[in-house]
Amino acid sequence: MSILKSVKSSKHGTKPFRYWEFEKPMTEAMINELYNAQLDDPTAHNIEFDGTRAIDGGDGKLRQGIKSGGKALKFRCFVSKENEKKYPEILKLVNELQKKETHEYIGKMIGKDLSNSYVRVEICCDRKGFWLKPHCDIKEKLMSSMLFVNRNNESEELGTDFYNKKFEKVYTVPYKDNYGYLFTTDENSWHGLDKKVIKEERRCLQVNYVTFETDYPVQK
Repeated sequence: MSILKSVKSSKHGTKPFRYWEFEKPMTEAMINELYNAQLDDPTAHNIEFDGTRAIDGGDGKLRQGIKSGGKALKFRCFVSKENEKKYPEILKLVNELQKKETHEYIGKMIGKDLSNSYVRVEICCDRKGFWLKPHCDIKEKLMSSMLFVNRNNESEELGTDFYNKKFEKVYTVPYKDNYGYLFTTDENSWHGLDKKVIKEERRCLQVNYVTFETDYPVQK
């Protein structure tokens, strides 16, 4: 199944903000690449997680508009022209997201014009101790999405937590195998990951349409 077909069969939620969940957005070949991707383990370097993905303690505003995602690059892996040959299957997903049919459909869903946007995809491998502060994404992220893979019998509670304005957890997207969600950023889209038990690792793809330049502009 393609990611567009998966999104077209999504279910829509509205509390605490608008979001969509969908099944089987990735092929087995994509999942294999995601699991085989080699990312450094911050815990092996005595680096404590600080509630951000950048693991640098920097405020999000300092990383605003930086296509590389900020500091601590050795712990992050963004798909780019420089490394795309290592990820030919994941690149197929990037290319599908670039297609006009895909970004127009998703744009209508979320109420955002994606015609001048860029695709950004990050391979994530969250280790023991990882957590994320409740936050709203920077305005440059027009669409935020996570695609989960769970082949190591991790708890489904490891999915993303959604919060209301009082920072009360309202819903957790289940961390199910080959499962995903998307939403658009606004002042109410508070999300994160409470401190939970990760037995081995939490693998996923972070997918965004963004306003700043990446190597993958959408098709006109």
